[in-house]
Amino acid sequence: MGKKKRVEKEVEAEAETKPNGDSHQKKKKKKTKAVEETNGGATESDEIPTVSIAIAGSIIDNAQSLELATRLAGQIARAATIFRVDEVVVFDNKSNSGNNGAFTTQNHSNENERGAAFLVRILQYLETPQYLRKVLFPKHNSLRYVGMLPPLDAPHHLRKHEWSLYREGVTLKERATSSGGTMVDVGLDKNVVVGQLLEPGIRVTVAMGDNHNFDSDLPRQVASSSKPREKAGKYWGYKVRYASNISSIFADCPYKGGYDHLIGTSEHGLIVNSSQLTLPGFRHLLIAFGGLSGLEKSVEEDHKLKGKNVRDIFDMYLNTCPHQGSRTIRTEEALFISLQYFQEPISRALDGAVS
Repeated sequence: MGKKKRVEKEVEAEAETKPNGDSHQKKKKKKTKAVEETNGGATESDEIPTVSIAIAGSIIDNAQSLELATRLAGQIARAATIFRVDEVVVFDNKSNSGNNGAFTTQNHSNENERGAAFLVRILQYLETPQYLRKVLFPKHNSLRYVGMLPPLDAPHHLRKHEWSLYREGVTLKERATSSGGTMVDVGLDKNVVVGQLLEPGIRVTVAMGDNHNFDSDLPRQVASSSKPREKAGKYWGYKVRYASNISSIFADCPYKGGYDHLIGTSEHGLIVNSSQLTLPGFRHLLIAFGGLSGLEKSVEEDHKLKGKNVRDIFDMYLNTCPHQGSRTIRTEEALFISLQYFQEPISRALDGAVS
């Protein structure tokens, strides 16, 4: 734990404050407090422990076509959803820390994207409920093959006939004539009204209340995106954040106090059976996966970590798939292997913290 704290302090001394990565929700104008709480991890509740993963954007550059790159991104999104990951950080290997978290789906340039920019866009698109995508994601060449990917089918990807205490929605230009609130499309045949006056085109989480009547005109309330998990125990998708280098992963952590336990994965890591691995009680756990050249290369290319060994940065540096038959394990494969490997240790750590 001491190693990680020293690294974070050194990085934070040089880092500037950057916007959070849930970029399709960004607006320059002032918004109400309720909406600000839904727009990123910085104001998320710290009551419930979170699991974040960090992935090198360079893995996309190994794909031989746009279609294969899209399939790769789809596998990462599926893994994050299946294992209930709260945050996906996509990092580059740039020497400076500019533009952290600033990729936006509102970029109307239709130029081909590679690396982190491509991965961020696809991950955000797939996490968004289907009925919101047309409004929140303009047409883009990077999205050409997303229709062939299997859906995430996450709990917040609701059908029209499904009732839920919460639904994701997008604010509309139309104003509610009776209450003076804002109309929100939450994927039902009829739009709902929220009491707040909000700008159009903002993704929000709407508390639907206890009335199961889809046609009810009663005003609803905008809630923090963490509420479905806090109040109903439901997994509600992952946030996506961009980091220009590996040190920015830690410096721009959206959680108060930062990540309190860091795990790096590598074929050069320590071999420990999952049943024998003991994790401390944590609030915000981060598991990092390297790119084509591994985490070692990412650390070496980050000037803020100059002279540091990768084992100085992480509290644990583990090989989650020893005795592999192939010379290489692809990141999308390592993701499924490792997240399954950590399931039991994470459960034990959380159960121990509760008791």
